[in-house]
Amino acid sequence: QVQLVESGGGLVQAGGSLRLSCAASERTFNKYHMGWFRQAPGKEREFVAAIRRDGGDIYNGDSVKGRFTMSSDNAKNTVYLQMNSLKPEDTAVYYCAADRAIIFRTTAGAYDHWGQGTQVTVSS
Repeated sequence: QVQLVESGGGLVQAGGSLRLSCAASERTFNKYHMGWFRQAPGKEREFVAAIRRDGGDIYNGDSVKGRFTMSSDNAKNTVYLQMNSLKPEDTAVYYCAADRAIIFRTTAGAYDHWGQGTQVTVSS
């Protein structure tokens, strides 16, 4: 099964930017829908962004629209999450996930492959 490794998290001041990376152990293009989710302490896992397996659609969660951008580099089997205008409420562990189902979904329960997560902390 596919292995996912996130990187790029860290501590940043409010208004700053970070770029997260998620490297997959195998080809994801036309094989897996890819998603980013986040989970803050005491809260449920939240959808951030997802890209359909053929790259044809990218969806963003309401709380990050206009600030976060998901992209992919198929040659590197890597997806990215560019996060701009970060806010303290963006503080969470960010997870990369893959879903091999035919239907493109944005709910955490649909994804069956997960990375270990990377911590993002935004200070005010």
